[in-house]
Amino acid sequence: MTSDQPSSPSETEISVVESAPKRRDVLASVTVGLGCAGACALAYPFLDSLNGTRGENAAEDDTIEVDLSAIAPGQQVIVKWRGWPVFVQRRTPDMLAALRAPGLDQRLRDPASTIMQQPKDAANWHRSVVPEIGVYVGICTHLGCVPNYDPPSTADTSGHYACPCHGSQFDAAGRAFKDAPAPYNLPVPPVTMLTPNRVQIGKSKGDPGFDIANIQQI
Repeated sequence: MTSDQPSSPSETEISVVESAPKRRDVLASVTVGLGCAGACALAYPFLDSLNGTRGENAAEDDTIEVDLSAIAPGQQVIVKWRGWPVFVQRRTPDMLAALRAPGLDQRLRDPASTIMQQPKDAANWHRSVVPEIGVYVGICTHLGCVPNYDPPSTADTSGHYACPCHGSQFDAAGRAFKDAPAPYNLPVPPVTMLTPNRVQIGKSKGDPGFDIANIQQI
């Protein structure tokens, strides 16, 4: 699943968004390239935050809303929720087909999402509320680095995630590959689709009792 270093800026740059303390739209505002050193440096505060999953202002409002209309098929944005980077991707038909490719399940650690790394309404083959939109906490379950997103290309239409530090690999649904160090799938936060182009992160309509503090990774 590893790929050569992408050559075009669109494949090496990602957008990171700071979330407002109240419910507001959040879209990409700062573009940065993440290499191994940068990803690992970012991982320290995120790893520390795993010991306490709510920020100081969480009691006021623990949700953010993301406008999906600016995300092109095959691309993603990164927003911030509870101090964590959260990947929000829009999948292409080829990406969805790749998630169900023959033989893929045998290469994954937990293809059916039997381990609690997601709410009940995301325990499916696409690990999301709707197939076209994937939402994942961008923390590698090996040592807490921030995986890079390799968008679909002519050579590989599946799209996937790769840890730049230790080689962990995840498919477009955040499912961990067996031949890499990450022991669990990427966490899925509670998500509610408000409209086809607006998603709320922080509450799950399909699993209202879900608490991300109880997932296996934490």
